[in-house]
Amino acid sequence: MKLSKRQNEIIKFLQESNDPISGEVLGEKFGVSRQVIVKDIGMLKAFGVEIVSTNKGYKIDTGKKLTKIIESSHDDNAIKDELNTIVDNGGVVIDIFINHPVYGVIRKDLDIKSRNGVNNFVKNMDISTPLKNLTANVHYHTISAKDEESLKKIEKALKKKGYLK
Repeated sequence: MKLSKRQNEIIKFLQESNDPISGEVLGEKFGVSRQVIVKDIGMLKAFGVEIVSTNKGYKIDTGKKLTKIIESSHDDNAIKDELNTIVDNGGVVIDIFINHPVYGVIRKDLDIKSRNGVNNFVKNMDISTPLKNLTANVHYHTISAKDEESLKKIEKALKKKGYLK
């Protein structure tokens, strides 16, 4: 199976953008519905294209950073501090996930890279219950950083604050 001309153009368009692009914007650009774009993105991912879905849209993951999964636990009041600790030490919070005893793994992409991103996330949390509350505060984050030293620095800072399991 080959990629369509539109799918190749989507790749090119995403590669040329520094910011995520919504499915709606992509649909308008290519004259198709958002649902068609969602299917195209799924197909591109199946072909191994490193497309990241964020709350602001799609982007190509071009950075060859190291990633690590951390297990964390804290109350709701520490959410902002935990995330700020990661970004302040050079990390990116790629996602959050839990291992629910009934539903299995529930994951949400975050792509938080800065204190501004943390503030926006926490502000949006006001209308919802944190995912970690479904598993007695235990949750996981996939984090990335430019090198092993940065990952160790993040883990050390989180451990010092008592967030790591």
